[in-house]
Amino acid sequence: MALLNMILVAQAATQSAQSAAMQNVITVWDLTLKGGWLMIPLALLLLVSIYVFFERLFATSRVTRTDKKFLKQIRSLIQAGKIEDAKQLCKDTDTPYSRMIEKGVSRIGRPMNDVLVAIENVGNMEIARLEKGFNWLATTAAGAPMIGFLGTVTGMVQAFYSLASAGQNSNVSILASGIYEALMTTVAGLVVGILALFAYNYLTSRVNKIMNRLEGNTMEFMDLLNEPAPAPAPAPVLTPAPAAAPAPAHSPGPVFVKPASSNAASTTPKSKK
Repeated sequence: MALLNMILVAQAATQSAQSAAMQNVITVWDLTLKGGWLMIPLALLLLVSIYVFFERLFATSRVTRTDKKFLKQIRSLIQAGKIEDAKQLCKDTDTPYSRMIEKGVSRIGRPMNDVLVAIENVGNMEIARLEKGFNWLATTAAGAPMIGFLGTVTGMVQAFYSLASAGQNSNVSILASGIYEALMTTVAGLVVGILALFAYNYLTSRVNKIMNRLEGNTMEFMDLLNEPAPAPAPAPVLTPAPAAAPAPAHSPGPVFVKPASSNAASTTPKSKK
């Protein structure tokens, strides 16, 4: 019986220890809730950063899909003198590159420097449009850690204030609980800031690649304008048909002279002797 009692006591102690350990385990969500009111702006910055990242990712993905036949069609239309058809093709394509080419086509006939400046101005506007929302990511990357540090400082102030207010009943647990709750804002701020920083750098690299591609396509278009106009096809030489040989003159048949008959000679009057 004594042995059985010892086994039961050991099992009860093990179960109580496990239940105590389970009670001491704290989840990330619980820590987030204990982080204080400064976790609210950090959560808002995280949601905005996620939205901007995926929205700009899809926007840049659409831009990178270009039609390789577009420039060939523009070349053939310009060489054929169909300027309006070339403009309509640019409008139908509706990409940053096509809008740049449309501006260049509308300036055909002016000095080449004016055409290049017009294309560059449109290109700058297209790059600025692709970078829309990047300021949010940059601000989040720099501001979220600062908000986290602010929460930590305010939490430490509250922890030491609680320790001082406890008086004779103060112990290390009061200070420790306040410190880990305060440090939670720092962790959250660093996580949000790091994610925003990585997202900003990734999108910036994609936009830089697009910008380099647009510059290369612009140079191809300028080379197209500098190409000499194709020489017109020579007119076919009409060789005159050979003159028909003159018809041979109709030669008369052999002329037969009828000899004078003897009767005619007899009827000739004889000269008088």
